[in-house]
Amino acid sequence: MTLHAVAPGEKKAKRKTVSQAAQTGTRRELLEAIRDRIALEVTDLNTPARDLAALTKRLAEVISDIDGLDDEDSTEDAPAEDEAFDPSSV
Repeated sequence: MTLHAVAPGEKKAKRKTVSQAAQTGTRRELLEAIRDRIALEVTDLNTPARDLAALTKRLAEVISDIDGLDDEDSTEDAPAEDEAFDPSSV
């Protein structure tokens, strides 16, 4: 994910729904939509108590999946370090 300063008059990008992200979004957008949807259910006072444990566990899993994408992005962006050249290896 690339962050940047918001220019005057620039609006924040609207997040996709789970359905929109599943149809036209990236893996990250889908995971973020799922995270947001589950978070709404977890914080909804009308969500049955019997569902909270499963929802909370799934929320943690989705967040972990998003973190995994962040880790992949950071290793792809990192420049590879050259090893010292050993002339005897030729």
